[in-house]
Amino acid sequence: MKISIKNGKLDRFEIAMLNLLSSDGRISLTDMAKSIGLSKSPCQVRLKRLIQQRYILGFRAVLNPEKLDSEHIAFTEVKLSDTREPALAAFNRAVQEIQEIEQCHMIAGSFDYLLKIRTRDIATYRRILGETISTLPNVANTSTFVAMQSVKDNAY
Repeated sequence: MKISIKNGKLDRFEIAMLNLLSSDGRISLTDMAKSIGLSKSPCQVRLKRLIQQRYILGFRAVLNPEKLDSEHIAFTEVKLSDTREPALAAFNRAVQEIQEIEQCHMIAGSFDYLLKIRTRDIATYRRILGETISTLPNVANTSTFVAMQSVKDNAY
């Protein structure tokens, strides 16, 4: 993703650093500094500030789902029976505990949440849906869409 923040909070070097890190989180400080046209010390100071100010939330490896036997992706719409704040908070807390839920987004529309769920196969998904997702706080109903192919899957 091309990052372009024009609100005066980040300068062109910091934006360049974020763009580099978003495509290669393992780039060395030396290579980053060279690429953006700064020396290593100011680059290191800026990187530390970007982390402290939470522009960078962390670093992680992008894993290969095929090698890890977790290629099946389903998107699940969730409609809650109660959408008052305590009910939403309870649902939000509960989804944090389910490893198979890769993403959870509150949606403005005909349903309340959209979940991205990654499992080994459809049978495993069906078990997770029936035994875990359907039993989350205030879940009234769900609807599933199975991904046939991931054409583009970039985590931000």
